[in-house]
Amino acid sequence: MMYNDSIVALATPSGAGAISIIRISGQNAIEIGASVFKSIKNKDLTQQKTHTLHLGHIIDEGKTLDEVLISIFKGPNSYTGENTIEISCHGSTYIQQQIIQLLLRKGCRMANAGEFTLRAFLNGKLDLSQAEAVADLISSDNEASHQIAMQQMRGGFSNEIAKLREELLNFASLIELELDFAEEDVEFADRTQFHELLNRIEFVLKRLIDSFAVGNVIKNGIPVAIVGEPNVGKSTLLNALLNEERAIVSDIAGTTRDTIEDELVIGGVGFRFIDTAGIRETKDVVESIGIQKTFEKIEQAQVVLFIIDSLQLIIDNENKVKIEIEKIRNQFPLKPIIVVINKVDTLNPEDRIKLEHQLSIINYQLSIEISAKQKTGIDELKNTLLSFVNTGALRNNETIVTNTRHYDSLLKALDEIQKVKFGLESNLSSDLMALDIKEALYHFGLITGQVTNDELLGNIFANFCIGK
Repeated sequence: MMYNDSIVALATPSGAGAISIIRISGQNAIEIGASVFKSIKNKDLTQQKTHTLHLGHIIDEGKTLDEVLISIFKGPNSYTGENTIEISCHGSTYIQQQIIQLLLRKGCRMANAGEFTLRAFLNGKLDLSQAEAVADLISSDNEASHQIAMQQMRGGFSNEIAKLREELLNFASLIELELDFAEEDVEFADRTQFHELLNRIEFVLKRLIDSFAVGNVIKNGIPVAIVGEPNVGKSTLLNALLNEERAIVSDIAGTTRDTIEDELVIGGVGFRFIDTAGIRETKDVVESIGIQKTFEKIEQAQVVLFIIDSLQLIIDNENKVKIEIEKIRNQFPLKPIIVVINKVDTLNPEDRIKLEHQLSIINYQLSIEISAKQKTGIDELKNTLLSFVNTGALRNNETIVTNTRHYDSLLKALDEIQKVKFGLESNLSSDLMALDIKEALYHFGLITGQVTNDELLGNIFANFCIGK
């Protein structure tokens, strides 16, 4: 797959702004730019050096459209590996449209989504996992997701996979060589070294696969469901966490009938908080639908905050709170639940003693006392939430997998490696082992782009923005 035409797109967000950048890439990019550009110093754009800036005007049949600054990047020393120019113009939407339409008439075509990065991949400037990291970097909205995308874009993940693939490929070549001398019964591949390599590859693949559990939630934000009975302060807690009046707060029970979601970054990690309808028996049809949605959100959440009104807990002689917590625990046994005791600012010393007694009945270790209204205990709650995220690998700058396609390929590669390992331990014939090795190499190649097809590339780059 090769492209010889020149493409154009707006590289900055659409809409009015101080400055906009229009990007052209392709074999004739500089010539097309020169045909519409008049330098203030009468320079010929086609004769200028790479990585230089030039001030002038965009001219359309004698009419000046704008004063612009043009950047020249000659291939292969450009982002795409092709001749590229970037036109920095004023941010008027009218000016943007006029310049792009002029360039289209001069021989450009509009770029497809992600086509600049696609050309960078096809021209060997990036491998496929690095190209995908570009999209992750653009969409990163917190420190953790940004750090992971940068590490992948710099080739950390690619290098790890490439080393494993190269070592496996070397042994595969020796195995294939043995097949050519099958009648002479010779071994070129040292079986002991091969077994050690397979163990090392298996260990690395398992580590990368395990990292996906952390990477996926960091990339997409960790969903946290705020649940409990009506009027215990769920919406007040959401507002306290976000430090804004996001949810309606009322003394009327059942005010929240639908879920309300918002995001917050804690310690560089994104969390998605979901305020849900209060759980109780009700004949109200609308409220019942809201409660049903509450349990759906609990299922989707990584962590559950179960909110209790401390005053209600003190008079809870029927252990309703314990029953409700156990109901969620039984339905979602692997879901971490933090019991949040709210409104502790209203307690007197005698109430305090009663509260401690009731908490001993619940016997739930992971509990935090707060006052959502007074915003006390909120920092402790945030720190507890952060403790559920394994940021050790992130702090140590280890490779973390965030891409579902990579995760799938790693699982399949691990399966093939384990087949090869079993074959080696069972003295399986070299020709059968060679088939499994080829399959493992194939799945490694899918990650970095050494094995590609048009459909795969189309699916990946369709998620990019135009102009990147």
